[in-house]
Amino acid sequence: MSIRVKTDKENVDWQAVADLLHSFGLSHLSAGEQEKVFRNSAVVAFIYDDDRLIGCGRALSDGVCQAAIYNIALDGAYHGHGLGRLLINSVLEQVKGQTVILYTHPQTVAMYEKFGFRRQKTGFVLFAGGEDRERKMEEMDFLLPKGYRFGNPDFDS
Repeated sequence: MSIRVKTDKENVDWQAVADLLHSFGLSHLSAGEQEKVFRNSAVVAFIYDDDRLIGCGRALSDGVCQAAIYNIALDGAYHGHGLGRLLINSVLEQVKGQTVILYTHPQTVAMYEKFGFRRQKTGFVLFAGGEDRERKMEEMDFLLPKGYRFGNPDFDS
């Protein structure tokens, strides 16, 4: 294994990025759309094994006090080798000193807690793509039940 991290947007195989994100259900965008997304992001990180893209991540940022991490993905064959940590640390280093929020799969919540991230009670989302996209997110267990209120098992408003 010859691992390297790349933090610029030049000479990236955008189809490989699109395929990786799609394999985790993180995106349905084409290679051209992924290129636009990553080029418009303040921060990017790509992990390669030799010349093969095996991981990616990005963050939006105002460059001063706020950042949001998106699209963290690492090829499943490379899980358990500390490369996810390398990827996330690369993104976090680039937004150092800023408050960082992130959007992640339910099964990776514990991993982000190890980085010091805390769950919030007031996060909300309004999905582009309407009810179909929202239904897919519900099926993947991304959303709390409609009407859910922390500390109130009856979901009262």
